[in-house]
Amino acid sequence: MIEVIKDGSVISPKGFLAGGTYSGIKAVDGVLDLGILISEHSAVATATFTTNQVVSPSVTLSKERVADGKARGVIVNSGCANCCVGSQGYIDAEEMISLAARHLNLKEEELLVCSTGVIGVELPMALIRQNIGNLNVTKSGGHDFARAIMTTDSHQKEIAVSVDLGGKTVTIGGAAKGVGMIHPSMATMLCFITTDANIAHPLLDTFLKQSVDLTFNMIDVDGDQSTNDTVMVLANGMAEGDVIKEGTAAAKEFCEALQFVCESLAKALIKDGEGSERIIEVLVEGAVDNKDARIAARSIASSILVKSMVHGRDPNWGRIMMALGKSGAEMEESKVDIYINEIHVVHDGVAISYLKDAVISVMSGEDIHFRVNLNCGNFEATAWGCDLTEDYVVINSAYTT
Repeated sequence: MIEVIKDGSVISPKGFLAGGTYSGIKAVDGVLDLGILISEHSAVATATFTTNQVVSPSVTLSKERVADGKARGVIVNSGCANCCVGSQGYIDAEEMISLAARHLNLKEEELLVCSTGVIGVELPMALIRQNIGNLNVTKSGGHDFARAIMTTDSHQKEIAVSVDLGGKTVTIGGAAKGVGMIHPSMATMLCFITTDANIAHPLLDTFLKQSVDLTFNMIDVDGDQSTNDTVMVLANGMAEGDVIKEGTAAAKEFCEALQFVCESLAKALIKDGEGSERIIEVLVEGAVDNKDARIAARSIASSILVKSMVHGRDPNWGRIMMALGKSGAEMEESKVDIYINEIHVVHDGVAISYLKDAVISVMSGEDIHFRVNLNCGNFEATAWGCDLTEDYVVINSAYTT
């Protein structure tokens, strides 16, 4: 059984340390903008990255370093994406790792690097050189790390859970950031997951990709995909249990716990979406296969018109039908049923009698649920989004850090 740990963080699993400090990247006194997360011992490591063709050199370097399936940790900066700055971006990413490695007495090849923030601006390496010595990693530094990676986030996103695997308690912790430029297709969203589970790289890689596909790749704030999207996981085996093997009960339980962590963090990102007031959950049922269910659900959750409809509390179900139709999923218009917060508004593709004021009333809450049945098959998928408000435009027209 999965148990959520009170006040849990990315360093809740055994053998992980973290910290955050102010280095001046954001030019706001006292605001943390540089963080480090490390394992006390070498860890199995894997990650998924943005598929945007414009990519931060920080992503490029981490992708190269994690290819051998091992890492001790990661240094992360916020306030600057280290993207679209030419060859200097790769040089600066290498130096960030070198500075962190010397500071913590680690080997450079043991560290990864991530950046998030404004595109087109070089990392202020003089500030990082000057202040990295203030960055302490401790067993109480998880919350500071989660704060240090934020950009326009209003608060840190953290979770830790425990699960019993064959008599051994295994812990999984996570921290994530990102509330704008959110329409991941991975493999400005970053997520760091740690676990003390004993698991080999191939199975961990499989479980991470499965979890990302069902969670982070099913959320949307604004339809824009970041140049820096990264989800990475470190597993150091310090829970000292048996190696988790594919096809076992332990593997199933670990995968479920990992997916729970990913889904919780993904929903936290959506809930804090830039300017958002309402969360949208879209369940598409009756699809011919998993792929169709997923693309249909995500098309609805990411539709600008659907987002506007939710913001205005307008039960204009035609926008849902439009987003469904453009998704590419196999469907027949005459078979579609649509529910808004379980109020049935469309049957067999046409409107049925319902009380409009009742639908407007249920759309006044913070959580809006759309259920769409294609009635073509037996597969289903869920996607999450948020409404689009005037504040989103204000935030993004003024955002500098």
